[in-house]
Amino acid sequence: MKDPVFVIHGVANRDRDEFATAVSALATAAGVDMVPVHWGDLGAQEQFIDAALPDYPAGPETLRDDEAPEHVMAEPLPTAVFAESIDEIQQLSQVDAALRAHLGEENDVEDNGLRDEGRHQLDPDQILEYVAELWAGTEWLSRTSDAQLLRETGRALARSLLDETDPASDDSYWGLRGEGADGDSRLRSLVRRRLNDLDRVAGAAVQALGARLNHAVRSRFGPGTTRFLGDVLVYQRHQEAVHARVRQVIDEVHPDIGRSPDRPVRIAAHSLGGVIAVDMATATVPLWTESLVTFGSQAAFFHVCDPRGGQLTPYGGNVPVHLPASLNRWTNLWEPLDVLAFAASKVFRLHDGTAPVDLPVGHQASTGMWTHSAYWNLPYVASVIGDVMRQDQTASAQ
Repeated sequence: MKDPVFVIHGVANRDRDEFATAVSALATAAGVDMVPVHWGDLGAQEQFIDAALPDYPAGPETLRDDEAPEHVMAEPLPTAVFAESIDEIQQLSQVDAALRAHLGEENDVEDNGLRDEGRHQLDPDQILEYVAELWAGTEWLSRTSDAQLLRETGRALARSLLDETDPASDDSYWGLRGEGADGDSRLRSLVRRRLNDLDRVAGAAVQALGARLNHAVRSRFGPGTTRFLGDVLVYQRHQEAVHARVRQVIDEVHPDIGRSPDRPVRIAAHSLGGVIAVDMATATVPLWTESLVTFGSQAAFFHVCDPRGGQLTPYGGNVPVHLPASLNRWTNLWEPLDVLAFAASKVFRLHDGTAPVDLPVGHQASTGMWTHSAYWNLPYVASVIGDVMRQDQTASAQ
């Protein structure tokens, strides 16, 4: 009978029973016997993490003249959101194209006799001249490279000016129909007012979005990332204690497992658990591992940043690091939105010269944006683990 697959969890797993339940569900889905290896009680103390997170006081939801909301930083935010600003000529060309297109549509309608003939004909060249004159004075629009925002600004400006010069409108700016300097002055004044309005709307939207995004990132992603860092720090300092816990659980099944190539262990590991598994399999006195499946893990990232030691040589940038025979096979799963998942195939080579197998896990909308913990419930992950481990059973039976 084949030995069970030992499952090592990653960061922020404090509840032993909850982890055991997750492993049981994974074992059922994968169709292989599994034993949970829980080491979370040795991890970072997280009950006081909130004390280290910054708080932004809730501020007013509306803007007053020349004032940014109190709950966001007035200066860094626009430069962060609009960091890719483009040349003013390129910005104005996009505004101009949209403005002309919208005015042209209205003129076509008018030519067909479907509009009131009293509409004042607006000169797009004159409008653009005023926009160009006023553009540098905008706080938000002049910083953006977003083509859609620039096009919508041109369309909104055209729509606003058309409405102001529509004789059928009760709010029509009749003074624009006059000729000469007086009419030009009023058109310029209207362009300035509408451009300022659009600039303020863009600014209010960006700042409101920035405040909500900041809150969402800190409240949704912040604790998970902080727990990740906390457990990483603890593991770096207390590897021996964590490795001893893994060895203890394996010994409880049978003390010979993983001690030699005659009876290697099979491991599935999530996140930092994958780092633990690779560290143990490549240690000077290794945990002999027949097959390793990691998901959402960082072993390659850690080794590139800080060589792990044991039997591993540092990564030099050109030649992959050769893994010892004590790590026979490695399949590494990563989800595209998981910022804590890294590839292994470019950094490492197995002892037979082949690369570890990196497999992408398709993103499911139901998992949301924080996908680092989603692997446990994804059918594809269970399927891969089952397939890999059953291959070992087949090979040993031959």
